[in-house]
Order: sequence, then C-alpha cells, then structure tokens
Amino acid sequence: MDDDLKPASAPRERPTLKTIAFMTGLGITTVSRALKDAPDIGADTKERVRMVARQVGYQPNRAGVRLRTGKTNVIALVLSIDEEIMGFSSQIIFGISEVLSGTPYHVVVTPHAHSKDPMLPVQYILETGSADGVIISRTEPDDPRVRLLAERKMPFATHGRTACGIAHPYHDYDNEAFARDAVERLARRGRKRIALLAPPEKLTYYRHTRDGFIHGLRAHGLNEVPLAINIDASLEEVKHAVQQMMRAADAPDAIISSASSTTIAINAGIEAAGMKVGTDVDLVSKQSVPILNWIVPDLIAATEDFREAGRELASAVIASIEGVSPEKLQSISRPIWSSEA
Repeated sequence: MDDDLKPASAPRERPTLKTIAFMTGLGITTVSRALKDAPDIGADTKERVRMVARQVGYQPNRAGVRLRTGKTNVIALVLSIDEEIMGFSSQIIFGISEVLSGTPYHVVVTPHAHSKDPMLPVQYILETGSADGVIISRTEPDDPRVRLLAERKMPFATHGRTACGIAHPYHDYDNEAFARDAVERLARRGRKRIALLAPPEKLTYYRHTRDGFIHGLRAHGLNEVPLAINIDASLEEVKHAVQQMMRAADAPDAIISSASSTTIAINAGIEAAGMKVGTDVDLVSKQSVPILNWIVPDLIAATEDFREAGRELASAVIASIEGVSPEKLQSISRPIWSSEA
C-alpha cells in the first residue's frame, strides 16, 4: 500500500482514573481519593497511585473538576515579564512547583508588563474565576491588588510586604538588613562614598532598602553619592549612568546594587570608565543564583533565594485556601553572604 494511503494511526486515548485503577488494581474511588490526598488513604497507596499517574501522564479534567467541586486546582502566579533576568522567574517557579507537585494544584503564569496597570491581571482572574489562589509580586505599601483580593476573599500571597493595614500571607527578603550589612562591609574596607542603585520608589522594598542604607551610612559616618536611576532602567541606561558617574570628580568608591542583572551593567559602566571592581571601586550586589562572582570575581555578593520564596509562597496560598489565619503565613528570609564577603 502506498504510504500516502495508509490509515492514520488512532490518537492516543487520554489516561483516566479508570486507567490508573486498572494498572494499580485499586477501585476508581480509592484512586480518586488518593490523588486528592484524602486522610483515610494510606501513604503507600497514595505514592503508588501518584507514581502510576505520573508514568501514564494523567491530568485531571479541570472542567470536570470545576463542575463537581467549584474549584479550578490552579494557583495563578502574576509575573511581570520585565522581571530581572538573572534567575528570578525560573527560580520562583521551580520553588512553587516543588510544593505543588504533591498536591492537586497546578501553577499557571499570568504575565503582565509593570509599565501597564497592575490591576488588570488580578481583575481578570477574579472575573473569570480562573484560579483558586493568587501569588503577586512587586508589592506597593498601599497595594490596590491586596485590597481587592482581600475584599473578594480570594486566597493569595504576596512576594513582599505591604503597609496597608490588611493582614495577609507574604514572603519577603530582608532588604533592610541587606543594605545595612552591605554598607558595614564597605566601611570595613575603608570605603567612604557610596552609591545605591535602588528599587523604584513606589515599591515597598524601596523604603526597606533605603532605611537600611541610610542607617548604615550614619552608623559609620559615610556619605552617599546620588544615583538618579533605579533598577527598572534598561541595562544600557544603567551602564551609561554609571560610566558618567565614575568619570565625575566626586565619583563613589563603592556601589550597592539591588538586582543582579543590573549589576552586570554596573560592572560594564565601571570598566567603560577605565576602572576595576575590587581596586578602584567596590561593588556589592544581591544575586538569585551564585554565579555573579564568575563574571565579577571581586564582587561582594549576598544571595536572595527565590526558590525558597516560591516554596514559601505556594505553601502560604494553599494554607490560605484551607482557612489558615494570614498572620501564621508570613515569613522573611535573611541575606546569605558569600564567604568572601
């Protein structure tokens, strides 16, 4: 028979609960309850069912689940497509996925640009009922998304704190400690004039970072060299601004960076001005994965573990769905300084 005339192979049937029941020798009800982590099903049975489900590629029919239970089994991660490029997105998603892998929930990324209205993705999720819980980042002191989610009683967690008087789940990084400790390390190296590349002023962690920075300057009698841009500037803008600053008569002898991707641009600006990190100027930065010292060997680095943040946020959202008090779902991680720092 001519190849073109051969009948097309039948499409592979979607694995169902019945498929798993057949392969495990269990009843369909037992399989269903095992996948839902029912307390009356033994741990060995749950693991056997989950292993078979993974092997056959079983995915619950979300439309059916929603009709039966009113739930979507979806956690929506509202993620800015402009987030810094040195590992934030992938690491936080890895952390969330690690927690959700043992649950019926799945993470769905809802992208948005931080130059657009941040309310739009949250409003879409609420209007469509497309998630059981929400994770948001880039929090503001009086964040309207937090007010709306709380008002609509949608379980959620924020990457970062707020100051709007609403108790809610969050995970944050101690940016105040990072900036204060960074200044202290620079003071020990004899640096006197320090510039800070800070977050945008509208974000909560700008105030935390500034507070720690100013506290450190005052404690050690050091001076600030103003830097007119923030970490939301393009990498080219950061490089140009640092190059100009380093060529000025009142150039700093140290720079603190609040984001690892901008640190690469800072280093490029320093080199373009004919200077070297570790000799002419010290550079301190946060990093999400420990690779910045490969690029800038004399960098002083503190790790912000975004995978841990993802795990904490996913756990907080699930607990919030289950009715746990928000005051019990708040955590802050400390900077992890490299041994050389």
